[in-house]
Amino acid sequence: MTDIIIIGGGASGCFTAVQASRFGKSVLLFEKNEKLGRKLRITGKGRCNVTNNSDVQEHMKNIPVNQRFMYSAFSAFDAYNTMDFFEEIGVPLKTERGNRVFPVSDNANDIADALVNEMKKNGVKVIHKRVTGLITENKTCIGVKAGNEEYYAKSVLIACGGKSYPNTGSTGDGYSLAESVGHTVTEIKPSLVPLVSPDKYCAEMMGLSLRNVTLNLYDRDRLIYSEMGEMLFTHFGVSGPLVLSASSHIREMSPERYRILIDLKPALSPEQLDLRIQRDFAENLNRDFVNGIRKLLPAKLIPVIVRLSGISPEQKVNSITKEQRHKFGEIIKAFPIKISGFRPVDEAIITSGGVSVKEINPKTMESKIIDGLFFAGEVIDVDAYTGGFNLQIAFSTAYSASLYM
Repeated sequence: MTDIIIIGGGASGCFTAVQASRFGKSVLLFEKNEKLGRKLRITGKGRCNVTNNSDVQEHMKNIPVNQRFMYSAFSAFDAYNTMDFFEEIGVPLKTERGNRVFPVSDNANDIADALVNEMKKNGVKVIHKRVTGLITENKTCIGVKAGNEEYYAKSVLIACGGKSYPNTGSTGDGYSLAESVGHTVTEIKPSLVPLVSPDKYCAEMMGLSLRNVTLNLYDRDRLIYSEMGEMLFTHFGVSGPLVLSASSHIREMSPERYRILIDLKPALSPEQLDLRIQRDFAENLNRDFVNGIRKLLPAKLIPVIVRLSGISPEQKVNSITKEQRHKFGEIIKAFPIKISGFRPVDEAIITSGGVSVKEINPKTMESKIIDGLFFAGEVIDVDAYTGGFNLQIAFSTAYSASLYM
């Protein structure tokens, strides 16, 4: 018999294995993929946004779902502990815009490989099999079933991730294992996911990337998210960092409820923008409207914004009225995009929903229903915005579990 069985070789599973083995526990980790940390290796576009270089309060503010559950775990192991840990095991880190922390190498494999090396160094045994069931006795988890065999341990950790990126192995196994012993799994939804728009002009501008724009997300008439950054138009709607972050603020998707307004020139006030437009018009007085604004906007955006302005593309710039000019400026400051849905969960960076936090001890990560059963990472119903906060949840919950298993 081993001390600890861990189900899942992702960020939280590997991190728990390292910490528990450092505490002198014998650890057996199950991973159905041939390689450990597959999802970790592709996060942050392959660069791995390890954590966010900020305090516990800032991390708490960036968790829209069940933030209070995370307070004990963050207090025990915070972002500064995470940064120290990776630097100590040979991965130099750097902090970028928004306090996002990356390996200096910009290579996510360095993070995953460092965890794997620490596991090997500390004698963690890895079995590449899928766990199909939990073994319980007198309301206590005493082992797992994998293949045709049974494996026994004093404690079992479910760290299988969510349902996002299923080709990395996150196929929702942890949810069914938890449910099989009486746990509640809340509704599973995509989060940090591209958004679908019924506006045909999104597809018309497919591939256009906008930088230094401000995205404003509205729930009917209420502004619920506003941020400056990058976004991308696609064949189905919109994507990119701003859109992924905005998606995690959308709770119940329904037609007509959510809309986005993009400020294409956030550095300019409406008055400053109007002066800029007047300068452009003055330089192109005898040209058609559609040709007189080439310096102002990206080429793919011009035909769309001209249509939305209601000004004929062939109208001469010298005949555009003040009222028309002001309406054109208003669209530049509030370019509208209707939102009708999320892209599928397998395109999401993380999963919203999971094992109910009401059934997990927030200090120890142990089940309140089954003794000896623990949880860590994305399988728990806690999720955060982009910026390294979700990986910190994985590391903090893993550390708490490792202390008490």
